[in-house]
Amino acid sequence: MNHILVPGKDSQGGLESRCGVQAMELLINALMKLGADRRRMVAKAFGGGNVLPGFQTPTVGEQNARFVREFLNTEKIPLIAERMGGSKAVLVNFHTHSGKVSIHTVDGSRLPKIVRDETDYLRTPLADRFNVDEPTIF
Repeated sequence: MNHILVPGKDSQGGLESRCGVQAMELLINALMKLGADRRRMVAKAFGGGNVLPGFQTPTVGEQNARFVREFLNTEKIPLIAERMGGSKAVLVNFHTHSGKVSIHTVDGSRLPKIVRDETDYLRTPLADRFNVDEPTIF
């Protein structure tokens, strides 16, 4: 599972697991290390909404959605379910035992706290963050 914040690469270091290309490569490589067969991989994608006001088009969410679709197509990983776009944030619950996903629209009232938390995270020294070189496999 990845939470992609921007579609490109991290040029400053430290956000590899949050940037599209690097996040996907880290995830795929980690899965293959654990014995996953690349030919059997499938994907589900959710999010890509324009949840912060004032952004120009294409928004980061639109860019992320386009990146995910293009990346999966290039890598020949079927996208078997998706809900991307819109103007509302979503809460994604991935049930690892079944592979099922439930999606709930979020009203945005928690958005200021999320932005503060993400900003605080970015201010945290790299040494104090979790190891971004190894994605968490659920």
